[in-house]
This record gives sequence, structure tokens and C-alpha cells, in this order.
Amino acid sequence: MVGKKIILAVTGSIAAYKAAQLVRLLVKKGAEVQVLMTPSATEFITPLTLSTLSKKPVFTQVISGQEWNSHVELGLWADALVVAPATANSLAKLAQGICDNIVSAVYLSARCPVFIAPAMDLDMWKHPATLANVQRLKSYGNHFLPVGYGELASGLVGEGRMAEPEEIVAFLEGFFQKKQDFSGKNVLITAGPTYEAIDPVRFIGNRSSGKMGVAIAEQFAARGAAVTLVLGPSKLAPQHPGITTVRVESAKQMYEASVQHFENADIAVLSAAVADYRPANVAEQKIKKKGDSMTIELEKTPDIAASLGKMKRRGQFIVGFALETNDELQNASEKLAKKNFDFIVLNSLQDAGAGFNFDTNKITILHRGNKRKDFELKSKAEVATDIVDEVSRLVG
Repeated sequence: MVGKKIILAVTGSIAAYKAAQLVRLLVKKGAEVQVLMTPSATEFITPLTLSTLSKKPVFTQVISGQEWNSHVELGLWADALVVAPATANSLAKLAQGICDNIVSAVYLSARCPVFIAPAMDLDMWKHPATLANVQRLKSYGNHFLPVGYGELASGLVGEGRMAEPEEIVAFLEGFFQKKQDFSGKNVLITAGPTYEAIDPVRFIGNRSSGKMGVAIAEQFAARGAAVTLVLGPSKLAPQHPGITTVRVESAKQMYEASVQHFENADIAVLSAAVADYRPANVAEQKIKKKGDSMTIELEKTPDIAASLGKMKRRGQFIVGFALETNDELQNASEKLAKKNFDFIVLNSLQDAGAGFNFDTNKITILHRGNKRKDFELKSKAEVATDIVDEVSRLVG
């Protein structure tokens, strides 16, 4: 934690009193702490208390008198944003992107990992609206600290207590320690679809959004790797400064970029949905409609995975992906062996919430010798963590 820049965002809960101890512990660990407070949070604990402990002025407004507390600069400054306590109201605002206080403004500007410690009464925590907001925030890649069980401010006994300051600090320490496990590693990732031109207007493509590959790139970069992301046509734009994005469109372009960067890669994760075939002849002008049918001759595209598998040298590590609709395990196992992967990540379109354009995914990791790990349906950010953890376990 030494030298880490932590934003502690305090919202209006009785649990705000714990913020004093949390600031004290973080500072004692060597972190630099900037406290933000919603106006309602100041009714539970004074800014003066937290300013004294953090040795920094506490910001309660984006604009204070003649001063503008830049939420953009704060969002770029931090190594982590911790929202503790996070009320039901604050969760709703963050989930919906409502930007009416300095906490939500900095949250929307933050490029760092976000950690949320909810605090509310039992019925509020169990309400479907709150559960939906939590799920949405998880799908964005935010990290939730488990709520505690015990007596609540209302007198009820149950879930809803904010995690203790010691637990929050331990969680952050574990995260930052884990974050450096790919320091010094070069990682190549392919992501997104490819578009194979028919004419200047039309193309053959698929429904991949690139979300899974981008999440994996963000996870590797957050853990210290230098990442090259070869990204097909996608609306997504990775945010981490440790990611170099190479934009491509066709399978041929993705192949050329992947081969070029694979030489210097320690790890390659081939998550792109690459077209297997492309039109043999691309019309220079838009093809006009005529007749009742049309035939397009197709030819194979370069097999990126097979090519890199043949190029793989001692010490390089390759993760493949298989998206299947039937005979999933058999097809994935054959692909694992044929293309010289170290393990393969299997998605099945038979699983609800998995596949293209979802914010969630459900995977099985297959190793050689028919060893497998099955995972439950999770956000793609959480799935990315599972995949990168497995690489870390095997690469060391």
C-alpha cells in the first residue's frame, strides 16, 4: 500500500463513522488518501475529522466557492476508488450514471479499480432494485466487498453491515499484491469480430462485441503486464494506459498484426471471433441487386491460432477460445490439441447469458488430459479475472 493513491468516497450512512478508522489505517499503511463526501455524509461525520486524519482537505462539492475540484483530475490521479459506506441511494446513482455530487462525478471519471462497501438495512439490501443495481455495477467491473451480518441500525439482525475497515484494507492489500503478478510480461490479446468485405458497402461478419477480450486486456494491464490488443471492428476503447491497441478489420489484417507482435509476447490470449472464410473476389463497386439469388465464392482465411501454435517457442504460453453450439467439450478438446494451446476457454451458446453482446459469460477452462474447471455465470470482468488467475497459476 506504500505510495498508493486512494480516493475514499463517503456517503450518507450511519456507518460513515467507520471512515475515520479506515483513513487512519490506510495512512498508517503508507497510502495517500483523498477523502470525498456527499453532502449527506457530512451529517454523520465532519469533514474536519477526516481532513485531520488524511492530512488533506476533504472535498464535498465539485465547486467550492471559487474553487473547482476537478473530478476528471481526481479520477486520473487515483490508484483505487473506495466507496465506503455505499448507501442504497448511492448504488442506484452509480449504477444509472446519475452525476449530481462529487462522488458520482469522480466515479464516472475514474480509470482506476473501484471498490464498493455497501451499508444499509436488511430490507433495503435484499430489495430487487438494490440487487439489480449491484449486479449492474459488477458487470461494469467494480469490486464489491461482502456485507457483514449482525445487528443493524434499525435493530433488525441480518445482512447489510458495512465491511470493517480492517477487512477493507486487507482486501486492497491483496488486490495490489496480486496486481503485480504480470509485471515485466508482454501479453498479446486478440479480440472482437472481423469483417470480410463483399464490396465497398457490404461485409461478412459476426456478432462479437469484443467485450470479453477487452476485459481480459484490462485485467492483464491492471496486474502489471504490457498489453498489445489486436482489436477487430468494435465500439469499445480500452482505458488502461498499459494497453496498446492495434485496430484491424479483416482476418488477414488481424493475422498480420498477431504474427508481428507474437514474437515478443510471453503470453497470447486468442479471444477474437475470426471469420473462417472470406469472399474470394471483392467487388470494387457496390453490387447491384438483380435476379432472385446471388452466389458468393468463399475462400479460407488465415488460421491465426494454428499459425501461432506452430510458431510457439519454449516459454511462450497460449490461451485459446472456443465458442460452440453443440458437442462443446469434444470440439473444444480437439481444438486445444490441434492448435497447441496451453488451455482453452469454452463458451456454449446453449448457456443463457453467455456468448456475444452480453455483459455476462459462463465458461469452462479445459486443460490437456481432460482436466476441466467449470465456472458459474459471472460478469465478463469477473470472468476475465478467473482466466488471468489461471494463467498466473500456470505461468508462475
